[in-house]
Amino acid sequence: MTSKESNRFAVWHKRLAALNVDTLFGKKQAVGPRRTVFVNQDLPENYFDSKGRVKKEHVYSTNQVVTSKYTIITFLPRNLLEQFRRVANFFFLTIAVLQFFNIFSTVSPGVAILPLLLVLAATAFKDGSEDVKRHRSDREVNYTMTRVLDGGDFINLNGMKPKSKTFARGLVPKRFKASNVIKGGDSAAPQTDIETAETRSKSKSPELSLSGFPLEFELDDDNGGEFPPSDRHGHESNGKPTQPHWKRIIWEDVRVGDIVKIMDNEPFPADILICATSEEDNVAFVETKNLDGETNLKSRTAVAALTHLRTAGECAKRENAFSVDLDRPDNNMFKLNATSGNLKNSDRVSADIGNILLRGTVLRNTGWVVGVVLFTGEDTKILLNSGATPSKRSKVERQMNIQVMLNLLLLAGMAITCGVISFVNADRDTPRGALWLYGANPSSEGVITFFFALITFQSIVPISLYISIEVVRTCQALFIYFDSEIFDEKSGRPTLANSWTLSDDLGQIEYIFSDKTGTLTQNKMIFRQCSIGGKVFTSVPETDSPETQLGLDDNATSPVTTNADDSALPASRKTPIFHSPELSSDLKVISSSSSLSPDAALHAQVLTKFFLVLALCHTVLTSTNSETGELEYKAQSPDEEALVRAAADVGYVFRGREREFLSVETPSRHLGKSEKYELLNVLEFTSARRRMSVVVRKLGRDNEEDGIFLFMKGADNVVFERLEKGVDGPLKEQTEKDLSEFASSGLRTLTLAYKVLSKEEYEEWNERYHEATVAIEDREEKIDRVSDELEQGLRLLGATAIEDSLQDGVPETIADLKRAGIKIWVATGDKLETAIAIGHSTNLINRDSNIVIIRGGSENSRPVQDQIVAAIQEFFPDCGLDNKHTSTRPSLHRRSVSSVPASSHNVNSSLQLRRTETGIASIVGSDNGDRPGGFVLVIEGNALGNALNEEKTKDLLLKLAMLCEGVICCRVSPLQKALVLKMVKNGLGVMTLAIGDGANDVSMIQAADVGVGISGEEGLQAANSSDYAIAQFRFLKRLILVHGHWSYARNGNMILNFFYKNVVIVGTLWWFQIYDGWSSVYAIDYIYILLWNAVWTLFPVVAIGLFDRIVDDHVLMDLPELYRYGREGRWFGLKRFLVYMTEGMYQSAVIFFIVFYTYAPTPTSREDGYNHYIYEFTTIMLFACVISTNLSNGLDVNFWSVWVFFAILYGSILIWIFTAIYNAFSPTTLSTRVYGNNYLLFRSAYFWLCLLLVVILAILPRYLSKAWKFGFAPGDIDIMRWQVKIDPHNKNYAQYAFLENEGLQHRVQEKSSGHELPEAISHNASRVAPMSEPSLGRHPNQSAVSVRSASQMDMANGTRSTNLGFSFSTEDSGHAIQRIQSTLSERRLKGTQRSGLGQRKRKMSESAGAAKLLSVFKKS
Repeated sequence: MTSKESNRFAVWHKRLAALNVDTLFGKKQAVGPRRTVFVNQDLPENYFDSKGRVKKEHVYSTNQVVTSKYTIITFLPRNLLEQFRRVANFFFLTIAVLQFFNIFSTVSPGVAILPLLLVLAATAFKDGSEDVKRHRSDREVNYTMTRVLDGGDFINLNGMKPKSKTFARGLVPKRFKASNVIKGGDSAAPQTDIETAETRSKSKSPELSLSGFPLEFELDDDNGGEFPPSDRHGHESNGKPTQPHWKRIIWEDVRVGDIVKIMDNEPFPADILICATSEEDNVAFVETKNLDGETNLKSRTAVAALTHLRTAGECAKRENAFSVDLDRPDNNMFKLNATSGNLKNSDRVSADIGNILLRGTVLRNTGWVVGVVLFTGEDTKILLNSGATPSKRSKVERQMNIQVMLNLLLLAGMAITCGVISFVNADRDTPRGALWLYGANPSSEGVITFFFALITFQSIVPISLYISIEVVRTCQALFIYFDSEIFDEKSGRPTLANSWTLSDDLGQIEYIFSDKTGTLTQNKMIFRQCSIGGKVFTSVPETDSPETQLGLDDNATSPVTTNADDSALPASRKTPIFHSPELSSDLKVISSSSSLSPDAALHAQVLTKFFLVLALCHTVLTSTNSETGELEYKAQSPDEEALVRAAADVGYVFRGREREFLSVETPSRHLGKSEKYELLNVLEFTSARRRMSVVVRKLGRDNEEDGIFLFMKGADNVVFERLEKGVDGPLKEQTEKDLSEFASSGLRTLTLAYKVLSKEEYEEWNERYHEATVAIEDREEKIDRVSDELEQGLRLLGATAIEDSLQDGVPETIADLKRAGIKIWVATGDKLETAIAIGHSTNLINRDSNIVIIRGGSENSRPVQDQIVAAIQEFFPDCGLDNKHTSTRPSLHRRSVSSVPASSHNVNSSLQLRRTETGIASIVGSDNGDRPGGFVLVIEGNALGNALNEEKTKDLLLKLAMLCEGVICCRVSPLQKALVLKMVKNGLGVMTLAIGDGANDVSMIQAADVGVGISGEEGLQAANSSDYAIAQFRFLKRLILVHGHWSYARNGNMILNFFYKNVVIVGTLWWFQIYDGWSSVYAIDYIYILLWNAVWTLFPVVAIGLFDRIVDDHVLMDLPELYRYGREGRWFGLKRFLVYMTEGMYQSAVIFFIVFYTYAPTPTSREDGYNHYIYEFTTIMLFACVISTNLSNGLDVNFWSVWVFFAILYGSILIWIFTAIYNAFSPTTLSTRVYGNNYLLFRSAYFWLCLLLVVILAILPRYLSKAWKFGFAPGDIDIMRWQVKIDPHNKNYAQYAFLENEGLQHRVQEKSSGHELPEAISHNASRVAPMSEPSLGRHPNQSAVSVRSASQMDMANGTRSTNLGFSFSTEDSGHAIQRIQSTLSERRLKGTQRSGLGQRKRKMSESAGAAKLLSVFKKS
C-alpha cells in the first residue's frame, strides 16, 4: 500500500471514528440575533417580508422542551445507526446476506439472520425503554400550568415557531416548512411555522367556577379572584370572559411577549422581566439552587418604569404598552443587558440580571410576581447551558471493537489463505482431471472458497457474545436495583440504572466531578458553637420545649421562624434551635438582676454586644406568615440566616427594618418592647474585604440619640489586625484557640468585634466617606480606604461556628474514594470561601493541605495564564514546564523562595508577591508549599472561563490540575461544569463520572462517561437525565467500589473467555484445512458447530458475568485501594486479549494434532476392520474442546456457587447425552452423517485415552500459571481472597494490610485467629502496620501538623494565609445591600438639602456624580 493510500485510509478511519450520531438527528439550534419584544403592541413594518410574513430572525423558539433522544419516526434509523457502530454487526449482516445465496447456504437464510435480528431487537427494546422515561419527564415539565394575561385589549403578536410533534420531531426538512404569520395577526388560519396566541391548546372539559367560567380563568386577588355575575350574561365570547384576566395554560404554550403571573413557591416557565411584585418595594425572592447550586435566596427587583403593571387590568391597557430591547440569547448565567420603555417615549430604562427571573428558579417568600416573557425554550439560559441527550458507549465496548477488528483481520487472513491455496490447487489439478474438481471453474474456485471460509470460521466473532452481554448487563442493573445496602429507607428510593450498558464503566472511574449543594451538603446551616469573651458555648440537643430554650421567662414564646430550604412550609422549623444551658443561665441572670458585679457586668456587656452584632450586622428582611402570624426571615445568605436565627433563639430577635431604622427585641424587653437603632452606614462584604460592618445609632426614649456603634463580623485574621493595640491580648489568644478547635471540627468560623464612636469622630469620617461614594474615578478604592480608617481600634467580642450540614457519610465516602486513587473535582456555583470550607469539611482538602487559588476578572489581579505559570513554577519546579511558557517570566522556584526568610525577600523583585488587602494576609512562614498534605487547586469561574477560551492556557491549567490532589471550581455556570469535565476527559483520555442533583448539573452529567443523579431536594431533573440514580451521595462508594468493580471484572473476563473459547473451536477447524486441501469444509458435524455458542459453552461464560466475585463486597468496601485493579484497566485490555487468543490457539493445536495423529497413522480400532470415519475422530476433538474450554472458564472463576457448578458442568454433561441420542437417529429418520457414531466412540480406547490426555494438556498452562501466581507472586486480591478463605468471620481486613508502591502487603495473622497464612504469601510482608487513610503526596519523613498549618496561596496577588475554616457567603454588591445603600444615600441627600450645610456641600450633592448616583437609587 502506498503512502498516499495509507493516508486516505487513515483519514477515512478518522472520519468514521469521529462519526457522531447525535449531530445527524439532533441539530443544535443556532443562537438568534438581538431581539425586541413588543408587549401589547403591533409589530413594526420592517418585521415583515414582502409576503406579509414575520421574518425568520424575528421568530422565536417555542417554550416546549424536548430532552428525549428518539421519536417514533427517528427511532429505527437512529438506533440502527448507533448499533451498527459495532463493527461486529456489519460482519454478522454480511454473513447473513451470504446465506441467501444457495452456493454458500449452510442453513436456511431465515435461521442465519435470526440471531442478528434478536440482538438488534433486544438492544432496541432496551434503548427505547430508557427513552420512554425521558418522554414522560418532558411531558411532566411541558404540561406544568402557569398563568398568562388574556382578555381585554391585550394582544401578543410576537412570532413563535410551532411546537414540535414528538412523533415527527426532526423528520420534516426545513425547506418543506412554511413560514407565514400574516401581518397584523388577523383571524387567518394557524400557520405551520409560527404559532399565534389563538393556536394554544384549550381544555376539553373545563371545570366551572361559581361564576360559570372555567377555573382556568382567574382575576386578581383585589377583585376577589371571582368574576362578577354580570360577566356571565352578555359579556363573554366563545365561553371565555372579555375583561382582562389570568388564564391558566401549560408551559409549552407560553410565548415571548406574554405577561405572566407567578405565585409563591411556583417555578418560572421562562426567562421573565419583572414588572411588579406583591412586596412594597417590588422585590422578589427566588431560589436559584437549580442554576448555580446556591441555597440562599436571591432578591430580584422590578424595573422601576413598569411597577404600575400590578393587575390584569393595568397590564391589558393599550396605553401601558411597551417594548424591551435585549441582547441575543446568551449562556452567561450572571449577565443580561436590556432596556424597556414605550415606543412613543424616547426615554428608555435599563435592566440587568437583577431584574430577571430565570427558568429553573422558584419564587419563594413572595406572594406573586407579574412579568413579561423574554426568552423561551432553547433560548433560556438554563437550556443554553445544557446539551442534547448523548449516546454513550462503554469503554469495554469501545475496546472490544478493536479486538473484533483484530479477529476480523485474522478471519480475513484465514479466508484469503484458503482461497489462494484452493485456487492454486484447482489451477494445478484441474488439467489432471481431478474428480473432486469436476465441473468447477478454477478461476472462481478461490473466490468461492474465500466466502466459504468466512462462513466456516465465522464463530471467531461470536454473535452470541452481544446477546450475552446485553443479558448480563441487564441482570447487573437488577443486582444494583435490589441491593438493600444502597436502598434509601427514608425516601423509599432504590438505586436505579437508567442506562444498562455502562455497568463496567463504573469499575474504571479515574475522575469524579461533583456538585456541592444538595449533593455533598443538606442545604442546612446550623449554628453549633460560639466563643464569647473567651468562653465557649455549645448547642446541645433539644430536651425541653423551644419556649424554655431562649433564656426568657416561662411565658415567653418562640418569636421567629425562618425560610428553610423547603419554603413551601414557611412556618415549620427545619433546623435545630441553638440552645446552650450555660448561655441560657447567663442570659437569665442578666435579664433578672438589677445590679451586677463588675465582672458580671463586663460579661453581660460582651454578651449583649455579641448578639447585637448578629442581630444588626446583616441584610436580612423580615415578614409575617399570613397563616401563623409568626415572624419569618428572608436572607440572601444562608450564613446570615443562621446567625440572625441564632441570635433570635437566645432572645435577641431582629424584628425588621423600616427603611433605615432597625428593631431588635432583647431578653430584657421581650414583652412587646424593642430597642431601636438607626442604620447610618453599611460597609459591605466583598471577597477582598472579607468583612462586613454597620454603623448604627442607638435610639433611646423619644428617639433620642443614645450612642453610635460600629459592629463588624469577618475573617479572624482580618478582625485581629484591626483590634485596639495592647488591649484584649488574653482574650485574643483564647479566641484563637477556640477558632482552631472550631475549624478542626469542620465548622465555618466568623469573628465579631465592635467599636464605640463619638459623634464628632463619626461626622468627620462620614464626610470623607460620602466624598468617596460620589467620586467618579477610583470610587471602589476610595471607599475601601475610607472604610478601613474607621475599622481600626476594635474591641474583640468572640467568634461563631456554623456547620454546613453534609449529607450522611460524605466525608467518609470522599476519603475512601481518594484512597481508591480516584481524583475528585468539585464544581459549584458558590463563593470561593464557601467552596473552600466545604472542601475542608468533606475531606477533599486535608487539614495539612496547601490551597492554590486562581482568580480572574479583576483589574488588580494578574492574568490567569501568569497565575497558573507562577503556581507551577512556585510549587512544582520539577514538572518540566516548557520554556516557551517561562521565557518571559522570572523563576518562582519554591526551594529558592523557602530558603530565604520571608522578611528578607527582595521587594523589588520583578515578580513580587504583593501583599494587597484581600483578607488573605501573609501570616504563615516561607515554608508554604512544603506542607505535608499536598496541594488542592481552587479556581474561580471567571478565571476558568478565560482559561478555557485559550488553548495554551487550557493546557497549562490541565497540567497544574494534574499536579494537585483535587480541584474545586467555584462560581461556575452549568455549561462551564461540562466544559471542565470535557477538558479532563478529552485532554487525558480518562474515565470520568459526574454526580449532581439539580438541573444545573445535567450538562455535566451528560458529558461524563457515567452520569449519576441524586434524586434529592432539587427535583428529579438530574436523576432523569443520568445513567444511574441514587438517593444519597454515600451510596456512590458501594456503587463504584463493589458493583462497578464486580461488573468490570465480570464483563472483562466474560468477553475474553468468549473470544478464547471460540478461537479453540475455530482453530481446530483451521488445522483441519491443512489435510483437506484448504477447502473450508467443516471437520465436525455442523449441528455441533451450530450449538457451540448456544448450548455447549454458553453457560460458563454467562456464569462468570453474573455470579463471579473477585473478592467479597465487604473487602472491597474496607479496602478501597483494591479499586486500582479496575482503575488501571487490569481486567480487560489488548494484552489480556492476546494472551487468551494465544492460549486458545495452543489448546486447539493440542486437541487437533494429538487426536489427529492418534487416529490417522495408526491401524483402525474398529471391530469391523474398517478405517476410521472422519466424524469419528473429529467428534472426539469436539468433546475435548467443550470439556477443556468449560474447565478453563472454571479456572477463571473466583467464587464458586451452586450456579457456577451447574454452568460449568451443564455443557460438558449435555454433550454426552446429546451425542448418544443424536447418533441413534438413522438417516431415514433424520438427515445425519453420524448415525452409529456413539457406538464406535464409546467402545474405543482411543476415545477415552485421547479425551483424558488432551483435556489435561490443554488446561495445564492456565492451571500452572494461576498456581504459580497465587503461590509465588500473589496480587492484592489474591491475598485478600485467601484471607477470607481461611478466616471468613473476620471482617477487619484493613488492620492487617497497608498500601505501598508495590501494592497491598499482608502480615501473618495473630495466633488468636487460629490460622496462619501460607509461607508463600506471608514472606512478602516487609513490615507490619495498620492501614490508615493515606494522604496522597505525603512524604514518609513528614509528620502530621496542626490544622492551623494548612495554608493557602492566592496566585492573583501572591498573598499567603492559614485557613481556619472561615466562610461568609453573600453576594458582592448584592441587590439587598444596594437597596440599603440607596435608602441611606437618599436620606443623606435630602438631609443635606434641608440643613443647608454650605455651598461646598451643595455643589457636591449637585455634582454629576451625585446626580448620577441619585438617578440609579431612584431607579432601584
